[in-house]
Amino acid sequence: MLPISIIIAGVLIAGALYFGGNKNAPVAQGPEEVKEPVLTEVTAKDHILGNPDASIKLVEYSDTECPFCKRFHATMQRIISEYGESGKVAWVYRHFPIDELHSKARKEAEATECAAELGGNNKFWSYLDRLMEVTPGNNGLDPAELPRIAEYVGLDKNKFNECLSSGKHSQKVEEQVQSAVTAGARGTPYTILVDAKGKLSIINGAQPYENVKAAIEQALGN
Repeated sequence: MLPISIIIAGVLIAGALYFGGNKNAPVAQGPEEVKEPVLTEVTAKDHILGNPDASIKLVEYSDTECPFCKRFHATMQRIISEYGESGKVAWVYRHFPIDELHSKARKEAEATECAAELGGNNKFWSYLDRLMEVTPGNNGLDPAELPRIAEYVGLDKNKFNECLSSGKHSQKVEEQVQSAVTAGARGTPYTILVDAKGKLSIINGAQPYENVKAAIEQALGN
């Protein structure tokens, strides 16, 4: 079996976007162009679905208005359904709104952080799941939906609106954007697989379930 980085990085990167030139065009990126990622350490401050001590961590940098991220979100839900309960894989979600393409995504990222503030990690994931479900992508979500999603997942709408209007979580979102850049992200979704030995492998773009599963199985030594 080929190394994970060759399997994943050597194919067409669905959704990977250059910050310059034609930002709407998917980019084909060969293995020789993939640099060693520098990943900000995963801590308790991260949003983690699954066992935080799992032998495999998938750290995803995502944009809520990216249609490829919407597709990949469903793939990751399936991965966690298969590997999460056994404690083998954990999903770490980080924000990477691409302002040049999706002007609404940064505020949506802040909305997920307000959900976390008001309801903890579980509400963060519930809010994110619902947002990904209802957004049409490509900056198509009506901002009026954000408090409706909060109500849908059982949060106090007034407290949510107060949090969102305050902008108190904008710095955290920006820090994660900078983390994404440091990690080598050029578009979304951009995911780094961290194995039990701390080795990093890039899963670039909205790779199908079969590719992500193959990467996990190889990292597990199966």
